[in-house]
Amino acid sequence: MYEDDPQDRAFDLMGRAIFAEHPLGRPVIGTAAAVAGVDRDRLAAYHAERYRPGSIVIAAAGSVEHEALVELARAAEGASNGAGAAPRPQLAAPEFEPRVRFLEKDTEQYHVCLGGSGIARDDERRFALRVLEGILGGTSSSRLFQEVRERRGLAYSVFCWSNLYAGTGEVGIYLGTRPDKLDAALEVLAGELRRYVADPASEPELVRSRENLKGRMVLALESTSARMGRLGGSLLAGMPILSTDDVIARIDAVGIDDVRELASELFAPERLSVACVGADAEAFERASSALGGSA
Repeated sequence: MYEDDPQDRAFDLMGRAIFAEHPLGRPVIGTAAAVAGVDRDRLAAYHAERYRPGSIVIAAAGSVEHEALVELARAAEGASNGAGAAPRPQLAAPEFEPRVRFLEKDTEQYHVCLGGSGIARDDERRFALRVLEGILGGTSSSRLFQEVRERRGLAYSVFCWSNLYAGTGEVGIYLGTRPDKLDAALEVLAGELRRYVADPASEPELVRSRENLKGRMVLALESTSARMGRLGGSLLAGMPILSTDDVIARIDAVGIDDVRELASELFAPERLSVACVGADAEAFERASSALGGSA
């Protein structure tokens, strides 16, 4: 069922285009062949190796007493052997270069992704990246949404995203469009990317993106489960736990020079890989010529 969704397949193709043979290029859910090859003994061995008390992080939010929670954790630890997980091997860094991937599938739309190397999760520029995304394609007032969808009606869905990992990351743009609009959509997308690298933000765009980002962050913290997840995620990733005021201050500190540097480094069209799921490889090849170095 997952493989029947062309948008999901496009993101899988994008991962392989960006990371090639590196493990980060593999779909998290696996493949049908890989899942079918897991027997009970392999599953039990993996569970015994990885799911151990010594490697557990406990996070809580809401109506809890900190000291009482700590005592419960200590009691549970005392009842176990406390052994941690076996050390994991260090992976080599991905080899980034522009690549093209196409999957032929009889679909109503062409599902296109552009993407490339990003930044690591502990990179201090991660706040600038979130602001940058808001300007490019992260909101309904972003450049891509306004130019591709609102003004020209070339696509219903267009947005950008990023994933930050240990030591590396990825950025990407997704666009889904009809066959008769593919050429125009990719031409506009290429033009917006070139404009974005040359002029990533005006002062009003910068302010609007910062305020939107701060608002979404504060609203997300209305949920106690979201607070719990934020704490646990930071601990698991070895990241500092920042207060709301700290995060807001870092977002407010993002300036024009910060986003200009990142836009040039991450979104230059000639550095991006491209992946597509659609009905006609030749039609995609013709349309993607507008992307220049990407194809």
